[in-house]
Amino acid sequence: MSGARQAGDDRLVRTYVVTGGRSAPSRNTFDHITLISLSASAGHLSRAHLNPEHLSILRALTAKGAQAVAELSALLRLPVSALRILLADLMESGHITPQRRMTETTTLDRALLEEVLAGLHRL
Repeated sequence: MSGARQAGDDRLVRTYVVTGGRSAPSRNTFDHITLISLSASAGHLSRAHLNPEHLSILRALTAKGAQAVAELSALLRLPVSALRILLADLMESGHITPQRRMTETTTLDRALLEEVLAGLHRL
């Protein structure tokens, strides 16, 4: 079988095989800056049903701590679209927990913003 490989592409398994032929995650929870961390129960859950890519994600999170989706994508050399599908699998099995984005969890207080602006003017 001859086929041109792009420089640096050592992936032997195509992305659609990695995702089981799925093109969309079961949950649309993950954007590029969503932080992903191991769940508190991740160490006690079975990993027998996980594929090598799932295990690579868990190893990366164990070694480096919480990672953004974009960082995991670059680290594991997986397209973000495929990574989102794998992350949805891991979230459903209880292995990972997405952390909400700061913009979603906090409301901006006008008085606080005015104090920050006044402080910047004093500089």
